[in-house]
Amino acid sequence: MRYHVRMRIVIDVRESGTTTGRYMDKLVEYLHKLNSEHTFILLAKAGRLQYLSEIAPSFTVIETPFKEFTFGEQIGFKKQIEGLKPDLVHFTMVQQPVWYHGRVVTTRQDLTTIRFRNPTKNAATYWARQQVYKWVNKRVAHKSVAIITPTQYVKDDVVAYTHINPNKVTVTLESGDPIPDKPEPVEGMKGKQFIMYVGRPTPHKNLGRLIDAFQIMLETRPDLYLVLVGKKDANYKLHETRVNEEGLKNVVFTDFIPEGQLRWLYEHCKAYAFPSLSEGFGLPPLEAMLHSAPVVASNATCIPEVLGDAAYYFNPLNIEDMAAKISDVVDDPIIREDLVEKGKKQVAKYSWERMAKQTLEVYEQSLKHK
Repeated sequence: MRYHVRMRIVIDVRESGTTTGRYMDKLVEYLHKLNSEHTFILLAKAGRLQYLSEIAPSFTVIETPFKEFTFGEQIGFKKQIEGLKPDLVHFTMVQQPVWYHGRVVTTRQDLTTIRFRNPTKNAATYWARQQVYKWVNKRVAHKSVAIITPTQYVKDDVVAYTHINPNKVTVTLESGDPIPDKPEPVEGMKGKQFIMYVGRPTPHKNLGRLIDAFQIMLETRPDLYLVLVGKKDANYKLHETRVNEEGLKNVVFTDFIPEGQLRWLYEHCKAYAFPSLSEGFGLPPLEAMLHSAPVVASNATCIPEVLGDAAYYFNPLNIEDMAAKISDVVDDPIIREDLVEKGKKQVAKYSWERMAKQTLEVYEQSLKHK
């Protein structure tokens, strides 16, 4: 039964436009398409106001200057939200004013930040922030009327970590999108055989072991390349420095590339490798499947749940196993064709529209909890 009381709903989309913000942007876009009777107010950073107004013209978009993990978030952001007098606030990430006492729904993508450190940050400072973050996770889980997670794995993980009632957690599967831009060759890669990875280079992404596994593969495939796609931040530079200092062969760091070039890489790679140790959902391999790339992936956390039988799995802690499984896909066209076919069927299971509808249902159910 539909909930017919018109609600005033505030959505925190401060991370719109980032990797994490992909979920927020798609949620806003598809909530808008549902033509709900509710009033939606989006709180975003200055650089995203125009974009959000374009994809959701009937929503109110308001600038907020308050960054995550700051005193301003705890005080100023709280006051800004209270001034809007919402019936419900959807915090699309765990970072939020922990003493806000209104009705709250929180999306919890994963617990990765709790378990892994960032080697480019000051160790003592990062550890201290991690301890605060652990407390915030538990506080938010208990004060939220409802929790949204992208997979069953994350739901189970959050319930075990915070000891909340599993009935307050709803899984809303995310999705992937085809790249509309015309494919454009990446300079230096045309005519070459390569495997690829797209995404961030933080420790849990496990790129060090992928590079090591690739060096094993090179022993019998000297003409193969490993293409690592992503903006060259401090973590990527650590990997690049290591490759240069150790004289490791055929590893290409593209830095940021246009969407057309990314599409070309997907369409021409021998395999898309996803070696992650921890994920909440994992959009890149679904995107790879959409563009007919055979996917070889880690068997850790939620990855088998999301990719199903459409990926060829390896142990992400074992570089020999990783090298062997990627080699199987690179060397065997029958395996590749099978993975491509299964990949098309797998990605068809996911829908941003369904995710938005499920989220709206969570909102409406949450209003019943006085």
